[in-house]
Amino acid sequence: MYLGLDIGTSGVKAVLVSEAGAIVATAARELVLSHPAPLWSEQDPDAWVDAAIGAVDDLAHHHPREVAQVRGIGLSGQMHGATLLDADGRPLRPAILWNDGRSQAECIELERRCPSLHAIAGNLAMPGFTAPKLLWVVRHEPEIFARVAKVLLPKAYVRYRLTGEMAEDMSDAAGTLWLDVGQRRWSAELLKATGLDLSHMPRLVEGSEVSAVLAPEFAQCWGMAKDVVLAGGAGDNAASAIGLGAIAPGDAFLSLGTSGVVFRVTDRFAPAPTSAVHAFCHALPGLWHQMGVMLSAAASLAWLAGVMEMPAAALLAPLGERVDGPSPIKFLPYLDGERTPHNDAAASGAFVGLRGGTGRSQIVQAVLEGVAFAARDNLAALSAAGGPIAEVDLVGGGSRSPLWAQICADILGIPVHRVEEGEVGAALGAARLGRLAATGEDPAQICTRPRRLASFVPRASTTSAYDEAYRRWRALYPALKETI
Repeated sequence: MYLGLDIGTSGVKAVLVSEAGAIVATAARELVLSHPAPLWSEQDPDAWVDAAIGAVDDLAHHHPREVAQVRGIGLSGQMHGATLLDADGRPLRPAILWNDGRSQAECIELERRCPSLHAIAGNLAMPGFTAPKLLWVVRHEPEIFARVAKVLLPKAYVRYRLTGEMAEDMSDAAGTLWLDVGQRRWSAELLKATGLDLSHMPRLVEGSEVSAVLAPEFAQCWGMAKDVVLAGGAGDNAASAIGLGAIAPGDAFLSLGTSGVVFRVTDRFAPAPTSAVHAFCHALPGLWHQMGVMLSAAASLAWLAGVMEMPAAALLAPLGERVDGPSPIKFLPYLDGERTPHNDAAASGAFVGLRGGTGRSQIVQAVLEGVAFAARDNLAALSAAGGPIAEVDLVGGGSRSPLWAQICADILGIPVHRVEEGEVGAALGAARLGRLAATGEDPAQICTRPRRLASFVPRASTTSAYDEAYRRWRALYPALKETI
């Protein structure tokens, strides 16, 4: 048995996976976000730990025999979160998260201080990344910065609390702007630009390597053996790729989670910072990946459901499983700013085209289409950076909706495949990494592709209409940028 823990933004998922690779049981605990000021997004690091322990407690209570057989644990997690620890290993403040936009000025300062940033880190300085957050702390909370002994990412903090070891994998470390992504090692030059040095960083491991051993008190509490290992693990999207079997150059997927991602595996470090495409290490040695990132994908639908005080499923139901053409309403899904292709933390969401006769279903459809249009922006950016993408698997909470899958296929103009276990892909990928660390097996034998549940192909009757709607949608961001 193997255990995967996914430390997400809205919750923690735990997945038990058998020797045959089947999911035996799952558990989850919710998390709460804090927005104490405009553009701010924070969480209590200890809430991640409590939720992870609680989820495994649930599994151990309901499946004690299976949990007792666990040999390896893998972690996946939300990327970029700045978790600042003092000399005693305790958090100095709430973690500043990936969707926090306060550090735009510090991004400009970081690029000024380090002209080689793009070549080393492979990415633009964006507020979502970790390094600009530390410059913000230097400027606005100097008393906190003076006490920083270590900077960990979310899943690394959970690892530390479960094992006493501070370690990070390459894929998550690549999202800090402190990693030499091509060489897969911390960059002293990039760290110096933010007032840090190598002593502030955890040691690095590959995602499939052993990073630590589970602390005896947890092993005893959960009825596990004393030698259960924790893998290096992966950032959430790289972990999803492992869960999808996306480990060969050219493999690609679209994630509609809280945020959205178009992801492609590469066999080399292939940065394309001018188009705001991310170039990161993959979770396996010798592999990298490119990503286009939307900051509000399924979160856009969740926001609308909250505003309308209806479950998302109830909003979608009247639309059925397909629509005949674009909504007359246009929606910009920039509720938390945007990364690819705009790199604009201050970008705002918007509805355009509302009229007195506009109905709820037209607004709901516009939200689904707005996210899919943003995914098309990302697809175009990745295609320009490394060639066309012919098809994608669909994962994340948004993958539950056949309607959204068909809209994505019609707007992207390529086949979109819903896959088995698509909603737990990151946790499944983490469990697979835990297995690789425990057994040393060949990743190609373990990281297999899930069964495809349904394939959605672009419909000629709607793609031309969506091409025109996309052209009009793309004109909205520059037109509204200076007015909202």
